[in-house]
Amino acid sequence: MPLEKLENLVRTHQLSVEPPVQGEIAGLLRAARAKFKDALKVELTLESRAELGYSAAHAFALAALRWHGYCSDNRYLVFQCLVHTVGFSATQARVLSEAHDRRNRAAYEGETEVTQAQVDAVLSTSTQRLWRSRRRIFAKIRGARRRHS
Repeated sequence: MPLEKLENLVRTHQLSVEPPVQGEIAGLLRAARAKFKDALKVELTLESRAELGYSAAHAFALAALRWHGYCSDNRYLVFQCLVHTVGFSATQARVLSEAHDRRNRAAYEGETEVTQAQVDAVLSTSTQRLWRSRRRIFAKIRGARRRHS
């Protein structure tokens, strides 16, 4: 079971258990959607689109982790957990982990070289699985709201 792997990360203090908060998850998904839509705007610079795509993917990944009842301050780990939270392949998780590395080099070392292929890879990976997972997560949130109304 994939969540056993997440429990192992809790035992090693890399993740913490935190009950999911529907409003938080919905907010993360709304922010991800807005950033993703902006990342698709070809009139923006590649650097801006890369940052927006990365931020959207991170918000999606964090929403998926929170939906399962876990939390992490480690952005890289949030992407790695996608294998367990939404069934990403190791290759898909690696695309986002590499985007994380590029984002850090840009933020901390001033390295801003980004290619169209890199932006396309992040946006494609985000679209493939995360967008479909967003629908499933929202459906669960709506169902929980109906039960508590």
